[in-house]
Amino acid sequence: MKTKLILAAALMALAAEGEATAQGLEAPRSESYTWRNVPVVGGGFVCGIVCHPTAAGVRYCRTDMGGAYRWDETDGQWTALMDWITLDESNLQGVESIALDPTDPQRVYIACGTYTPNRPAAILRSDNGGRTFQRVDVPFSFGGNEDGRGNGERMMVNPSNPSEIFIGTRMHGLWRSADRGATWQRVESFPLIKQERQPNGWTLRGSGIVGIGFAGEQIFVMASTHSAPTVYSSTDGGATWNAVAGQPEGLVPTHAQISADGQLVITYANAPGPSPMTDGAVWALDIENGQWRDITPVRRKANEPLGFGFAAVSIDQRNPKHIFVSTHGLEGKTADLPGYKSRSGHRDDEIFRTTDGGRTWRAIFRTAYTYDHAIAPYTRIAPLHWMFDIEIDPANADHALFTTGFGGWETFNLSAVAKGDEVRWSLMSRGIEETVPLELYAPPTGARLISGIGDYGGFTHFDLDRPDPLGSHGNPHFANTNGVAGAWLKPEIVVRVGTPFHNPTALGISHSADGGRTWTMCPTVPFDGARNGHIAVSADGNTWIWGLHRTSPYRTTDKGQTWTKCDGLPEGIRVVADKVNAQRFYAWDARAQILYTSADGGATFQANQLDLGPTTTGNRGDQRGGQDRVYAMPDREADLWLANFDGLFHAVGNLQFRQTCGVSRIYAFGFGKAKTTDGYPALYLIGIVGGQYGFFRSDDGAASWTRINDDEHQYGLVLHICGDMQQHGRVYVGTHGRGIVVGNPADE
Repeated sequence: MKTKLILAAALMALAAEGEATAQGLEAPRSESYTWRNVPVVGGGFVCGIVCHPTAAGVRYCRTDMGGAYRWDETDGQWTALMDWITLDESNLQGVESIALDPTDPQRVYIACGTYTPNRPAAILRSDNGGRTFQRVDVPFSFGGNEDGRGNGERMMVNPSNPSEIFIGTRMHGLWRSADRGATWQRVESFPLIKQERQPNGWTLRGSGIVGIGFAGEQIFVMASTHSAPTVYSSTDGGATWNAVAGQPEGLVPTHAQISADGQLVITYANAPGPSPMTDGAVWALDIENGQWRDITPVRRKANEPLGFGFAAVSIDQRNPKHIFVSTHGLEGKTADLPGYKSRSGHRDDEIFRTTDGGRTWRAIFRTAYTYDHAIAPYTRIAPLHWMFDIEIDPANADHALFTTGFGGWETFNLSAVAKGDEVRWSLMSRGIEETVPLELYAPPTGARLISGIGDYGGFTHFDLDRPDPLGSHGNPHFANTNGVAGAWLKPEIVVRVGTPFHNPTALGISHSADGGRTWTMCPTVPFDGARNGHIAVSADGNTWIWGLHRTSPYRTTDKGQTWTKCDGLPEGIRVVADKVNAQRFYAWDARAQILYTSADGGATFQANQLDLGPTTTGNRGDQRGGQDRVYAMPDREADLWLANFDGLFHAVGNLQFRQTCGVSRIYAFGFGKAKTTDGYPALYLIGIVGGQYGFFRSDDGAASWTRINDDEHQYGLVLHICGDMQQHGRVYVGTHGRGIVVGNPADE
């Protein structure tokens, strides 16, 4: 419960003060900050949307690793509900399912758990629209970021008895609460159906119990399994269950919905998705007479070797013959649509619409439509994909939404489909930020922030209040951008490395000569397939060193025309440049405690064995994070900080590193503009200082620290922190699923 969290925070603060005193370190002070996102908009998989059946404008959405959101009708954007999740509780950031009380628009339940094996899971329940929660730890697990995460909804409130909630799980069967989610009991009479893995071990053949539905006093449960029947019903409140007669075989349900006229419509595939599907169907059960109808809108052409499945279904509750379904894996393939002229192939996945209960269908994106990408220009390069939920607004049949791997789309003139007029789609994701920043770079002039992002490349933000108007970095577009660095004395030069996005001829390194506005792909790479890793750029911009996986770093002095291996460095090590002396480069092996230094522009490196005392030998945090790195201070030659997982060390002009007092854990580290003119740059740190976990700033070279976040702004797993080099006190934090957040002192 939130009250328990508040008490725990107070006890931790007292313990931190005591530890700091024992170490002779001033206990960290606190400074009030305001926090918001640097907007990218979307950037991750919105797995599902849940609309309240009677209260207009009340809807929630869930993401696979970035928590849940509530739609704010007044502000016209989504509001994040789970930023208070701590690092230790970060498995709760993935949301498996959301349920609403149909009798109370303020009551919401959220099933939280990112991964199933041996991870904590909880159900959050709120009676004030998610503004505060009571947390209920549960004895079963969830897989909000596992295969099958677009299936659903797995949790449902009984409309006839809102105290009763059913939830289906991946590994532990069907569960029931009779007291609004306060306690849970397994429904022993229901088969213990578990998710089934493909031979590769990650993707699934079946994802457990994926859907709950109520039709009067009858309860339906849909199970994603190839080992048992997939559709069950109970007419005695869940005391006994029977497999529904005549149900389809050989496929697994992905989504299901019950219409106002008593039709249970189910989309099917041969796998849960979003892993590949190669077969699928859509079926409708007439609940009253028990008859099934195959209403599949489109099938693989006979000469098409690859198939596709169906992902989502939505029914207009005011007009039950009005149904939408979406495909998964259709893009680039040919298909036969009865009564509709086939074309050479579908560029993207597709949504099909029927107005006669499934007798005839029409492809939405084969008719006139427009996309408005204005609030997220980067989405122009992304195809329609992962459309695992479609919702027709119960309060407005002209308003429909569907999800994608980068957020989702909505329209407010859906009826134009029937008229053959243009349907206008706009991004529905304002306020949703689900990217994973893999690198943050704040230059001394020009752009405020240049980022490397997972899946969608990276962005250059001159304006922190709106998305990058140029979209994600191009020439080429990257999927992951793992490394970004600039020339400190020539900030117009920036280099990035990553994985090209769906372009087999593109190379994994690109550079900018105008501070991140435009980009030029390098002419060569060190070897075929070179990609990802990290990049170091000399202070004058003339030398770049690319650290790559499973090979020693490579060096270029002609913008990638030629490459040579650096001499004296181990494989896979990260190199950084001195911010003043263009000839100096550094690399740090934290486990071996070896600092590698170069004074000849990175051509050769010398190994310097350090003795920093005992070090953690096991898990040292997320390998994508900012720990276990050497950092070169801006504007000061050979001013080095070793941000080890288990301590912070500093040296100036030599290798005599001094450990700073009170820092016992580091997950991220960075610099920012000094508080005073010509003062020492600010230090920023995410970790444990004086026994207290948090985000910290030091304005006196680590002699003292100030905690700048609070218990409501923790963001679960965080990977990076970087101060703004043009404004003191402003700081950027790279989260794992909540995008880039920017903090500013509250009094500014």
